[in-house]
Amino acid sequence: MIHAHTSTFHRRGLLVAALAAIALVAPGCSDSGSGPAGGGPVVDPTCDGKEQYASTYEAVQKRIFEGGGCTSEVCHGSGKVGGLQLTADVAYANIMERASLEQPQLKLIEPGDEERSYLWRKLAAATRPGAVEITGAPMPLGRAAIGEQDLELLRLWIYAGAPETGTVKGTEELLGACLPPVEPITIKPLAPPDPSEGVQFVLPQWDLPAASEYEICIATYYDIRDQVPDEFKDPSGEMFRFFAFDLRQDPQSHHLLLYYSPLNFQPGGIDPHHPSFGAWNCRGGAKDGQSCEPLDLDSCGSDGVCASTPEESFACGTYGPPSPGRPAEIMGGAGQSQAYLPFREGVFAQIPMKGVIYWNSHAFNTTAKDTKMNGRINYLYAKQQQYPVTRISVFDAIFKPNNPPFTVETFCNDEVFPVGSRIFHLFAHMHSHGKHFWANFPADGPQIYETFSYQDPTQQYYDPPLVLDSPDPKERTIRYCGTYNNGVNEDGSFNVETVTRASRVPTSAQQTLGQCRPIACVNEGAVGRACNGRDDDATCDTQPGKGDGDCDACRITGGESTQNEMFVLFGAMYIDPVAAARAQGIALPASAVPQRSMATGPIFPSYQGCTSPERGLPEMFAARAARDPGKASGGSCHGAPPSAG
Repeated sequence: MIHAHTSTFHRRGLLVAALAAIALVAPGCSDSGSGPAGGGPVVDPTCDGKEQYASTYEAVQKRIFEGGGCTSEVCHGSGKVGGLQLTADVAYANIMERASLEQPQLKLIEPGDEERSYLWRKLAAATRPGAVEITGAPMPLGRAAIGEQDLELLRLWIYAGAPETGTVKGTEELLGACLPPVEPITIKPLAPPDPSEGVQFVLPQWDLPAASEYEICIATYYDIRDQVPDEFKDPSGEMFRFFAFDLRQDPQSHHLLLYYSPLNFQPGGIDPHHPSFGAWNCRGGAKDGQSCEPLDLDSCGSDGVCASTPEESFACGTYGPPSPGRPAEIMGGAGQSQAYLPFREGVFAQIPMKGVIYWNSHAFNTTAKDTKMNGRINYLYAKQQQYPVTRISVFDAIFKPNNPPFTVETFCNDEVFPVGSRIFHLFAHMHSHGKHFWANFPADGPQIYETFSYQDPTQQYYDPPLVLDSPDPKERTIRYCGTYNNGVNEDGSFNVETVTRASRVPTSAQQTLGQCRPIACVNEGAVGRACNGRDDDATCDTQPGKGDGDCDACRITGGESTQNEMFVLFGAMYIDPVAAARAQGIALPASAVPQRSMATGPIFPSYQGCTSPERGLPEMFAARAARDPGKASGGSCHGAPPSAG
C-alpha cells in the first residue's frame, strides 16, 4: 500500500520543492520573431536540399531562439527583456552557465543537465504541459510551443555539454539536416564546489582512439583530511558525510564509477607501489607524461593528476592487488555521462577521507578522431545527518533479456523490499537495445517509474518517499519491466546495424561476459536466415559457394559493452528505524532516533550497486558460462546498513 505518495517527474535529481519559486528572467514574448537567420555554412550540393547548419548550436539558435520569435526587438533581441539578449552574436555567452535572475541557484543552461537548465524547463513546460513544474508562464508566451523535435534537439545539445561548435551525435538524424561530421566533444569542466560546501575528485585523462570502445580502470590516491570541516565528519573523524554528488564528463562516456578498495583498511593501507598498478605518471597539465609519486599530492602540480597505468577491466574486477574475501565498494559515479544525484533531506552517505581509489571509465568513440576522456565528481557535504542512505541495486535479472535476433521482447522481475523502507529515488540501467523501462508498485499496482532512454534515464524522485511498512510482502513488491529491441525497425523490417553482432563486441567484453554465438545471417539477400556460429558463413551465402555469407547476428547477450545488455533497477532509500522496530515487535519512540546519526564506518552510496570485485561477479560469470542469462544474479542490495545508529 502506498502512503502519502507523490511522484515528481524529474529526469535529473532536482526536487520539486527547489523549483517552487523559480521564475525565468523574462516570461516570454508574443511578438513574431525574426525567423531563421541567414548565413551559415556554404551550401553543400550533397545535401539534396536539406537544411544545413554549421553546428548543432547553430540549429538551436535558428530553430528555437530565432524561429520561436525570441530574438525580436521587443523580446530578447535589442529590447533585452529581463536583461537577456538571444541574438546570434551574444546568445551563447548570455545563457551558458548564467544564473536566472529570479532563482540564482538555477542556471539558464547547465551543461549536461537539462532538468537543471532553466531555459529548457521553461520551454518544456509549454511543450509538455504538466510534465515539469515552474512558476510564471511557459515559453514562448502567446505563441505555439516548440515541437517535441526541437525540445529534444535542445536536450541532446545540453546533455552533450552544450558545445558552441561541432555536431552533437544524433542531432543530424533528428533534424533530417546536414551538419559537419561528428567529432569528439570535450565538455566544459565542472567547477569545484566552495571548500565549505564540498570537495572535487578529478578523473585522470586517458586516451580514447578513434572508432574504439574501452572500459578501463586507473588508480589515484587522495587525502582530504585537512580540507573537510569538522561538522561534516563522522564521530570517528575518519569519514566525511555528503548528501549528493554531481558528475560531469565528456559525452563519449557510458559510465564513470569510483571504487574504494578494502585494502585501504588494512594496517598501513594499500601499497600504491604494488606492481599490479604499473608505472605512475602525471596525466594532464604541464607535467603530463612525467613520472610521479602517488602519495605526494603535489607531484603533478595543480593542473595534473598522478595516476597508475590504465588497464582494460570490467568493473575493475581484476584490477589492482588481489583482495580475497572482500569486495571493493562503489563510492560514487553514475551509469551515464552526466548526473546530479542528491539524497532526501536528512539522508547521508559517508566515505573515508583518504585512500587509493579505482576509476572505472567506460567510453566509446564512434568518430574518426582520437580524443582524451575527462571527468569530474563533486561531493557535496551533508548538513543534515539523520538517516544513513541504503542503496537499491537489484541484479536478480541483470542478464535476463536474451531475445533472438530481429525480435522485440519484454522482460519483468519482482523485488521485495524490507519493512521500514523509505524509497526516494529510482532509475533504470539498460544498454542500447533497451527501449522502454517501467516499474509498478505494488507489482499489480500503478506505474511509478518510466523511461525511454538508456543513455539519460529518468531520475525519478519521490517526495514524500514511498512507504513500505505492510507485513504482506506483496504490498512491498516493486515489479520492473523492460522492452528490448534486437534489430527491428519501426515498420517491422530487420535492421542489421542495431541487431547484436558477434563481430562488433569489443575485445574486452569478449574476454569477460559479452561474447555471443551467431545464429542468424546479416548479409543482404539472407538477412534473418538461421545459421550456426561464426564458422557457418556458408549457410548465409545467397548462392551455394558464392562466399558472400555472414553469420553474425546473436541473441541479446548480457555483458559490459554497448553491444551487450543489462536490466537493472537502481535507486536510493533509507530505513525508518521506528517502523523497522515495530515489525519486530519493538516499540521504539520517534524521540529515540537521534537527529545526528552516530553511525561510524563507511556507508557507500553505491548507486550502481553491488557489481564490484567478488560481489555479484562470480554469479554473473557462472550464469553466462552456462548460457543461462535469465538466472544471472549479483543479488540485491537494500538491507539496513551496519552501524546505522
